[in-house]
Amino acid sequence: MNTPSHSHPDHSQTSPSHPTQVHMDLQAAARQSMVEHGFEPEYPAGVAEQLAALRAHPPVVAAGGAVQDLRALLWSSIDNDTSRDLDQIEVAEQLADGSIRVLVGVADVDTYVPKGSAVDLHAYTETTTVYTGVKNFSMLPDELSTGTTSLLEVADKLSVVVECVVSADGQVTGEKVYRAVVRNKAQLAYDGVGAWLEGRGPAPAKVAASAELQAQLHLQNKAAAALREARQRHGALNLETLETHPVMLNDTIVDIARQQKNAATELIEDFMIAANGVVARMLEKVSSIRRVVRSPERWDRIVELAKQMGEILPVEADSLALNNFLIKRQKADPDHFADLSLAVIKLMGPGVYVLERPGDPEPGHFGLAVQDYTHSTAPNRRYADLVTQRLVKALLAGQPAPYTDDELAAVATNCTLKEDAARKVEREMSKRIAAVVMSSRIGQVFDAIVTGVNVHGTFVRALKPQVEGMLMASQHGIDVGDRMKVRLVKTDVEKGFIDFMRA
Repeated sequence: MNTPSHSHPDHSQTSPSHPTQVHMDLQAAARQSMVEHGFEPEYPAGVAEQLAALRAHPPVVAAGGAVQDLRALLWSSIDNDTSRDLDQIEVAEQLADGSIRVLVGVADVDTYVPKGSAVDLHAYTETTTVYTGVKNFSMLPDELSTGTTSLLEVADKLSVVVECVVSADGQVTGEKVYRAVVRNKAQLAYDGVGAWLEGRGPAPAKVAASAELQAQLHLQNKAAAALREARQRHGALNLETLETHPVMLNDTIVDIARQQKNAATELIEDFMIAANGVVARMLEKVSSIRRVVRSPERWDRIVELAKQMGEILPVEADSLALNNFLIKRQKADPDHFADLSLAVIKLMGPGVYVLERPGDPEPGHFGLAVQDYTHSTAPNRRYADLVTQRLVKALLAGQPAPYTDDELAAVATNCTLKEDAARKVEREMSKRIAAVVMSSRIGQVFDAIVTGVNVHGTFVRALKPQVEGMLMASQHGIDVGDRMKVRLVKTDVEKGFIDFMRA
């Protein structure tokens, strides 16, 4: 769900009057950044042989025994419009008592990537697909992740189905996990489905052509809304991160667009959180990997931030109180909410993967307000999810666990380290991409907002396109949240620096 979308550039006030964009081999820079942060962009010897063997003797995709045949259901996927590494598909059913049965089909990657195989050993090293904006460095070879093991439209695929019943008040019951053959009937995109669900735009062509699919998506949206409201009642945090992607025209980056949250992105997020909870509870009697965000160590600083905005938070960490504060601030200052969210996320600390043995106290996930949480729904792009899938399949088959506790602990540690490294690579590349886009706009004036003031300087974010930069020269009396007009004076593409002066 992270692949960049392609859209049309906005040639408004920020269009270059005389394009002199600085050129840089961003793909080479991305590869170099990957290496510097400990990744291995090239697949090792043995991977090609494994892929050739799979092509010669592909696993049988057929129902039978413990594998159900669910191809007749109206499955669909919603992802970015350029995504090919589809990890999950969804379908829902209205029940007589008013509740909704939700099924999430997760790609069965394990069947094609056995533990200890060449592909698996590389995935164990990398642990994640890294999305740099100009190139995706896939954890698994593209032949698998965007082909054989991807839940692409109108193809019969093996999957692990996570099923649950969602009541009108968002409670989850009737949990089941089982294997099945599935077929994605409609590959859809976030922007189109989101705009349609929110009444902002027409139905995408595939949706417009099928009254049954329209009813299906509305039912899914209803179930997702119930799940979301129930989590928020328990204190799940309403956070908004600022995500951008490059806008391409003839293979050239011409602009930067903001990735907007909408009803479709929230629908998928809600279903994935619910599915991950079901899997986590299924694995309670065996050792497994959990994804946790512990109670914030720097809660005192979050309390101080709230106080600066006239709000009082409890002395002890309280996710419900924090969420009420966040909702209030989003309404009061929507333009600056992404910056407040980012500050809160940093103060909460990053999520980590941990080994959890049966009987261990559950640390839970503070930001999601859930105690039972693992990563299981993206085995094409995250190694922790592939490991979890193997644990699930072993449990379903009544087989011994495929991993020892020590092995799981090592996987958890490596996944945490590489996830942090991937964030650094993606951040470095987003800054370079921004500098490339802005390099042809020297001298232009932009509306901006102050995002940071510290010993290193004053930082601002242009509002269109949304890029961060430093405000040059002395800026006494300026504080976070102030709005101003700024003039772009300099870019450094290699370092990803952008410098503004007050206009």
